Amino acid sequence: MHKYKKFVALLIVSLMVFGSLSACGSGSKGTTEANTDAAETDQETTSGEATGVTSEKITLTTVSMMGGTDPNTERYQEVIDAFMEKYPNVTVEDSSQMSDQTWKAKVAAQFSVGDEPDVIQFFTDNNASEVLAADQFVTIDEIREVYPEYAAAIVDNAWKASANPDGVNRAVPTTGFWEGLFCNKDLFDKYELALPTDWDSFITAVKTFKENGIIPIAVSLNEVPHYWIEHLMLSAAGGEEFTSVPETAPESWIKGLEILKELYEMGAFPEDSQTITNDAAGELFKTKQAAMQLDGSWYAGGIDDQENTVVVAFPVVEGGQKGPNDIIGGLSSGFYITKKAWDDPLKRAAAVEFVMMNTSPEQIAIYWNGNGMATVELEAPADMTPLGLAGLELGNAATGTFAPTDARLIGEAYSSITTSTVDLVNGTKTAEEILNNALQINMDSQE
Repeated sequence: MHKYKKFVALLIVSLMVFGSLSACGSGSKGTTEANTDAAETDQETTSGEATGVTSEKITLTTVSMMGGTDPNTERYQEVIDAFMEKYPNVTVEDSSQMSDQTWKAKVAAQFSVGDEPDVIQFFTDNNASEVLAADQFVTIDEIREVYPEYAAAIVDNAWKASANPDGVNRAVPTTGFWEGLFCNKDLFDKYELALPTDWDSFITAVKTFKENGIIPIAVSLNEVPHYWIEHLMLSAAGGEEFTSVPETAPESWIKGLEILKELYEMGAFPEDSQTITNDAAGELFKTKQAAMQLDGSWYAGGIDDQENTVVVAFPVVEGGQKGPNDIIGGLSSGFYITKKAWDDPLKRAAAVEFVMMNTSPEQIAIYWNGNGMATVELEAPADMTPLGLAGLELGNAATGTFAPTDARLIGEAYSSITTSTVDLVNGTKTAEEILNNALQINMDSQE
């Protein structure tokens, strides 16, 4: 078996064992201009075309998290263009956005008032709890009763890893993710620094870059602080305690979150980290103004310097319980078809075909693009870049893969943590009260 196939199998199994995302803005609107003839040909020959797409004029409403700076935004738009080229009577109205907390709340609100789209790429784990509560998705089994070849290429373990919390499969998964510490290796080499694979080398790097006018770490504390929250808590607590849902915050959680404040006080972050946007923080790293950035596999494709950028597992904090190769990752999103589209005789086949074009092996390979993990059997690209290989090595070396906290807490509880990050670093709220407040919100929701 090819090395990458082993990687896929091992990583998906680890996801099944340890959990299932966090993740990843401007919207994209469907147009009739098809500018990707090659992609269109692939879609026509490999999508497992659903028969019976109506010839009447219809509008298919779609939503995905492939928006904003996500490198798959353009790739997803190409599928929309190819779909409308193939079915000129079908207009796709797409409103995709980056999957931040605001977007999640917006989607939940749409489902709560019966304004859901026909097709949506959304989370499959606890992030989807509010949307799943509306009971507006068709199950994979129901779809296969009519279309037996629906998503036939998805491997069995991927189905198990991407099932909803009740164990039912409703979404077709495409790609999974890993998260890690991206490093501008050329900056580390310039100052003769070891890569931050342990806490001592990490702190040494932070101090050295700070002394030499390089921003140690690119981050937006007000907009996207969650990578640091997750990794510091996992590093301090270890996988078992990190993935628990206790009534009150363990000391290890508190310790992990307190380190974020310590790093802020060391000057590890940009001076405007409390107000800077996530996109602007990313540019600091990409333009070598910052040495490190904590992010997910989706971020790798947008980095121009693939030769001098690497990604490593987040180091173990002093006294931490995380294994050195434990990572945060998951397989927790996919394409759903809503009952609104399924029950509409004019839209059903079109919705099925749209999902199948997005989830064919050829399209999944495009979305994967060497980053993260795929849900079908794929060969690793022969021209994979050094950064791509570093990401592949990160996944291969993972001894434990753990889902982020928002896979276990309700949205409101998790949001209460991320929106308190600025208060934490400013000292107006303590790590203990932030975490206990979130756990209380989560418990209250279950009563």
